[in-house]
Amino acid sequence: MFVDTHSHIYSSEFSSDRTEVIANALKSGVSKIILPNIDSSTIKPLLDLTISYPDLFIPLIGLHPTSVKEDFQKELEIIEYWLHKRKFSGIGEIGIDLYWDKTFINEQLEAFRIQIGWAKKAGIPVVIHVRDSFPEVLEVIEQEKSESLRGVFHSFTGSADQAAHVIELGFKIGVGGIVTFKNSGLDAVVGQIKLEHIILETDSPWLAPVPHRGRRNESAYTSIIAAKVAELHNTSCEEVGRITTQNAQQLFGF
Repeated sequence: MFVDTHSHIYSSEFSSDRTEVIANALKSGVSKIILPNIDSSTIKPLLDLTISYPDLFIPLIGLHPTSVKEDFQKELEIIEYWLHKRKFSGIGEIGIDLYWDKTFINEQLEAFRIQIGWAKKAGIPVVIHVRDSFPEVLEVIEQEKSESLRGVFHSFTGSADQAAHVIELGFKIGVGGIVTFKNSGLDAVVGQIKLEHIILETDSPWLAPVPHRGRRNESAYTSIIAAKVAELHNTSCEEVGRITTQNAQQLFGF
């Protein structure tokens, strides 16, 4: 049994075969799929999918850093409206992305802090997007840390020292398809991280693991990621599934 803790299966990339993709995930042993939001445009498709498959999908709400522009305050107002309207199991995906554009770094920082505040108040975890921004994200987390602040560093690609720092702050490490990439170096890092700190994710439709690299990712490939983690830890895929599922249950409260 596996949990895909990060999938955008509600996106248009799955419009033509979403039902088949869901069936594939179930056949591969995926029991839950967690859906982080992107911005106001994705709330409806995300919630529609959750309503259609309430036993499979777990919804999150948040504003993705690449969607933080001049109008981010209006976007946050919509996100906050939905946060009070129904139950969500986390705030995400939030964070800082300096890979594509640094124009709105100050706005990203403000949006990040505001959404962390919502998570702390609601007592739910955060799903953090970190791309070319590890020092900036860590600075915010250090300043905002409290007993109620917890979550996951999604799609982790950092060093062993960075992983240790993340774990010390009380966060999980999200491991996805990059761990299977030959020259990523992530395999050596993940092999040093205890399974109790790891949760599995696909980030579908992006970052498909080998042998599907370069093609559309999907939740069924969680089992491929689990197999790679099992290899790195010299244990069984079943054991990885058991521990990482337990970690996801504890973090997201399902």
